Amino acid sequence: MPVDVNQIFARNPHLKKYIDGFEQRWGKRPEFVENLSGALSGEPNYIYPVGDPIFIHVFKIKGMLKYAVIQPEMSDELKEKYEKLLSIVLKEVPREKFYENEMEFDEILQKLIGKATTKPKDISSVQKYFSTKPEREWVEIGGEDLKIVQYRIKQEIIEAGVIEPLLRDPYLEDIHSIGYKNIHVIHKVYGMVKTNLKFRDPMHLDHYLRSMSERMGRPVSDSRPIVDGTLPDGSRINIVYSEDVSKGGPSFTIRKFAEKPPTMPQLIKWGTFSSQLAAYLWIVLENGMSVFVSGETASGKTTSLNSLLNFIPYRRKVFTAEDTPEVVVPQPVWQRLITRETGPEESRVELFDLVRAALRSRPDLIIVGEIRGKEGNAAFQAMQTGHACMATFHASSISKMIQRFTGDPINVPPKFMDNLNVAIFQELLYIKGRLARRCTAAEEIVKYSEAKGGVLTRAMFKWDSAQDKHNFTGMYNSYILEAKIAEKLGYEDVREIYKDLDYRSQILDKLVENNIVGYDEVRKIFHRYDQIGFDAFPFNVKREKVEL
Repeated sequence: MPVDVNQIFARNPHLKKYIDGFEQRWGKRPEFVENLSGALSGEPNYIYPVGDPIFIHVFKIKGMLKYAVIQPEMSDELKEKYEKLLSIVLKEVPREKFYENEMEFDEILQKLIGKATTKPKDISSVQKYFSTKPEREWVEIGGEDLKIVQYRIKQEIIEAGVIEPLLRDPYLEDIHSIGYKNIHVIHKVYGMVKTNLKFRDPMHLDHYLRSMSERMGRPVSDSRPIVDGTLPDGSRINIVYSEDVSKGGPSFTIRKFAEKPPTMPQLIKWGTFSSQLAAYLWIVLENGMSVFVSGETASGKTTSLNSLLNFIPYRRKVFTAEDTPEVVVPQPVWQRLITRETGPEESRVELFDLVRAALRSRPDLIIVGEIRGKEGNAAFQAMQTGHACMATFHASSISKMIQRFTGDPINVPPKFMDNLNVAIFQELLYIKGRLARRCTAAEEIVKYSEAKGGVLTRAMFKWDSAQDKHNFTGMYNSYILEAKIAEKLGYEDVREIYKDLDYRSQILDKLVENNIVGYDEVRKIFHRYDQIGFDAFPFNVKREKVEL
């Protein structure tokens, strides 16, 4: 259905005022779009909704890319009324009944705002003289102004305050602020860009960071200046509070979290993986192999790991161990373990403790959110005892990954490295002027060779940057597919496994062609696939293609 802009304007008069003002100033009228999927060509000048009454405007003026949040604004006079009303509401909230959820608190808030904006009934001067009760405070405000103030108070008390519009934007990956001035974001389509949001002054930022950290249960202070935590929506936040530590002023970085992560068909559509590479990983994971996703910061490691989990049979028992909950597992038997970094020393729980605890429960798969230290050694011990493992790791190549695992502080003996079967590597880069993520390599760990003096690996896929294409360099040369999986499955000719790979590649292509990329629909199909096999897919694919 086409967008009815007039209806949107009727609900949000501030939006029409903004668009008219922008056109008058710059001679360009922004284009309103429901999403950015079809709005990627030419110079950006798009407005898209993130939930009434907030809209986002991405545009280029004089060669500079800008990101503007459009929301109801307050005049100086209205700001004074807002401050007074907020003060009254905050005084009254503790006297109200206990609330169990955000909806109940919102109802209490609306009731208090209604009371504080209603004029008290007039009483006689005699009654005033003898009354011991102070006259009730109220603010004279109504109409559109009241709606604006209600929105701002709800944003301040219930939601995330200044950055609430940014948390709502599904196209943002990171939110970053150094000091109280303008906040920057990393946009999935347009990369790093400065926003029009900022804190009023250093005191406003100070109060905001203290309040946010207290809500998370990890209060920040001069004695504890660095805090990591998780926001209610699952996004990861890092706060650096003290000016002794952060010379540019207190800062914070938020890495946004999607409740329903992108699926593998979606990542194929975006070009992160090819269908052939994804099909290879499908066979590998379905048959109980261990796979690590490696790469530099912000290369999309956790996103890719989440997208791979539909390839794990749904009857498997899965344990996850993380510092902050980012892994989303579709399997119904899922134990989610989270570290505890606060409290007395003896009560703290580290990743290493979680991996050891998981081993006692005999899971089919252990997923470590991010390996950084001795938990990596525990993960390799788990693989050696027959448990499949998945994890993310910081390394840009197979040689660097092996070097880090076999050195301090992880110290995995080189002879044990072949307990890991496959490692894939990712990068964040620019392709034709746009931010993109690519799986640049998939490597098999074959074995440790004393004669060669190291770990033998075999490249399966390499990304060609010139053509933006994944090349299957391991065709008819895969140790994992032929020696580990095909023999286990009973193939008379182990090379038949490549027909299976090609078939799955075609299925993934069909999912992309039919735009079956949403989390719920993909999960449902793969859950059914686990029950009835390839008949679960809503199309027919010819199986025979590869010539052996």
